[in-house]
Amino acid sequence: MEYLWAFVIGGLWCAIGQLLIDYTKLTPARILTLFVMAGVTLGAIGVYEPLVNFAGAGATVPLTGFGYNLSNGVKEAVAEQGLLGAFTGGLTATAGGISAVMIFAIIAGVIFKSGDKQD
Repeated sequence: MEYLWAFVIGGLWCAIGQLLIDYTKLTPARILTLFVMAGVTLGAIGVYEPLVNFAGAGATVPLTGFGYNLSNGVKEAVAEQGLLGAFTGGLTATAGGISAVMIFAIIAGVIFKSGDKQD
């Protein structure tokens, strides 16, 4: 049952993204930023934690999950280190994801040729 809920919740995030692409003039970059900020905001006010407990990977894998991890990292670091934690907590909590993105970006840059789209 947990796989089903992960699929449903993750699919809902994707459907929201697709609706934003189809029915607004927001660029994909702005939508991605919106999702990260939504995760940060929902995590900071404590709404996202129950969703993570309920949906598992369906809530932690999308970009909202990245924002949620940022907010959790900041909360924990501020509790341990005070104000300095506000600057270091988010990066510490998401270091694995950031490292993976950088590594895969380098691999993609080496394998694929960049250039303008041909219309």
